[in-house]
Amino acid sequence: MEKIETKYDENQIQVLEGLEAVRKRPGMYIGSTSSAGLHHLVYEIVDNSIDEALAGYCTEIKVDINPDNSVTVDDNGRGIPVGIHPQEKIPTVQVVLTILHAGGKFGGGGYKVSGGLHGVGSSVVNALSEKLEVEVSDGSHIHYQSYERGKPTCDLKVIGDTKRTGTKITFKPDPEIFETLEFDYDVLLKRLREQAFLNKGIKILFTDKRQEKPETVTLYAEGGIKEFVSYINKNKDPLHDDIIYFEASRNDMMVEVAMQYTDAYSEAILSFANNIHTIDGGMHETGFKSGLTRVINDYARKYNLLKEKEDNLSGEDTREGLTAVISVKVSEAQFEGQTKTKLGNSEARTLVENALNDKFSAFLEENPRIAKTIIEKTLTASRAREAARKAREATRKGAQANNASLLGKLAKCTDEGADYAEIYIVEGDSAGGSAKQGRNRRFQAILPLWGKMLNVEKSRIDKVYSNEKLLPVIQALGAGIGDDFDITKLKYGKIVIMADADVDGSHIRTLLLTFFFRYMRPLIENGNVYLAQPPLYKVFKGKNANLVEKFAYSDDERNALLQEMGPGAKVQRYKGLGEMDPPELWETTMNPETRTMLRVELEDAIAADQIFTVLMGDKVEPRREFIEKHAKYVSNLDI
Repeated sequence: MEKIETKYDENQIQVLEGLEAVRKRPGMYIGSTSSAGLHHLVYEIVDNSIDEALAGYCTEIKVDINPDNSVTVDDNGRGIPVGIHPQEKIPTVQVVLTILHAGGKFGGGGYKVSGGLHGVGSSVVNALSEKLEVEVSDGSHIHYQSYERGKPTCDLKVIGDTKRTGTKITFKPDPEIFETLEFDYDVLLKRLREQAFLNKGIKILFTDKRQEKPETVTLYAEGGIKEFVSYINKNKDPLHDDIIYFEASRNDMMVEVAMQYTDAYSEAILSFANNIHTIDGGMHETGFKSGLTRVINDYARKYNLLKEKEDNLSGEDTREGLTAVISVKVSEAQFEGQTKTKLGNSEARTLVENALNDKFSAFLEENPRIAKTIIEKTLTASRAREAARKAREATRKGAQANNASLLGKLAKCTDEGADYAEIYIVEGDSAGGSAKQGRNRRFQAILPLWGKMLNVEKSRIDKVYSNEKLLPVIQALGAGIGDDFDITKLKYGKIVIMADADVDGSHIRTLLLTFFFRYMRPLIENGNVYLAQPPLYKVFKGKNANLVEKFAYSDDERNALLQEMGPGAKVQRYKGLGEMDPPELWETTMNPETRTMLRVELEDAIAADQIFTVLMGDKVEPRREFIEKHAKYVSNLDI
């Protein structure tokens, strides 16, 4: 990493405003006070170390979760300046940790590229921590200061001598602020692994010291984002061994692209700006997609792989089976929204699009065998898309003609189209019958499904349209699928999957979730999909007028009810939804006043992509490994 030859001392730290509002409105600064906000504290401190790496001064970052659930981040960068700040007349490290919007990222020349757009990181973490300690090594001395809830408890002091440089911060989140204080190892590991991939050559050492025998995970990727693509594709079958990689720069911007095609039918594109995952895309991702489509069409035309009368390949065609990581570094990043999930710099689009035009075009010319493989993949996708279009048109005509054979079993509700309207997708005709009788007809629709449906992980979109099990779902929801999906046309605010609590029911849930994830992902991103939670047991005692019935959703609840009711209490184990009569199904599973439902959420698209690939794909070995690893967590499994 090229070093920025600028001075980095107290004169580069500029002050914009104070800290008062952070503890009053923490959500404004870290998103929430839930688990997500808690982990955001770690990201802010680690991002400061990463910024030192981007500037060319840091090569190693240690991150420890301590036994008391505090976190230590220790880097070998330059160290936060400790000289007296010219404006504030206190040590600069204290300015950085106590004054909002104080940092080297606001034009003072300390950093050329930074992910910390808002510059609130260190001071916000300090304000929201019960206790924070900082040690700065400046090559001569170790400087120390401690804080409680953002306020210094001692002056900055020298506690030792050293030849190293760097910053070490230990903080313990404030229980007065956060709903949970328990750090999730896997969540932090994912984020740190991401940072190692995005910053090749940086070593991140991660240790969970809460474990009886702590082990340090070393995250290091000499190949950078090329290794990131390999990691994402580890359970997929690539169409070419070499990962396509190129980079380009212009003025104060640079872009890296790594990409590889697989035999999958879905795409996995990750974009980053200044190491921040832009989950909503932005100009850099737009430039990548338009450049990719143009280059592939130009190559196919040039070598007559796309006939003169054939239409151009669509963007969807050119991205089928593609895994790509796009990483841009921009000196003045413009992120849309406080959450920094979409990049707004228009010049980033031009940079990335030109990089594709130049570098990807050259790659295809220099690698005709790989080029032909890619073009064949996109042409097959195009033909499937055309077949899907014809099937879709047939479907629309069928829907307009009230295709009784497909939608005849749908029991509509009177308030269809309202946000509060619900559709229950129910396993089996028997349970469907009970649900139809027990429901509230005003806002609850019922769609019974029978038999196993298509595994879309192994099928293209044209097969989806011709599948008699999935077609009723598509028609009932009314919003289309794939690139045609339009959430504004959705007829129901809640889509509830209701299946038996056994192996077959779990399979049906997984098949439906795979379908929604691959072809109607906005439903999951928008929080429209739910899993019904029917009871496992009915515990009852007495007869007729003296009959007492209660329902249990777990073994522990069943045991508690048996103890509560005392001698003579009996248990009925529900093997399927069809065993419940309509009033029972309504009261336990469908009544908004008494039911329990799980909302399906998408926190990490790539992790979800990998899990669906493992569980629903063609490869047996990764699935076996997954089952062996997670089998100990399974309960209530009927065999």
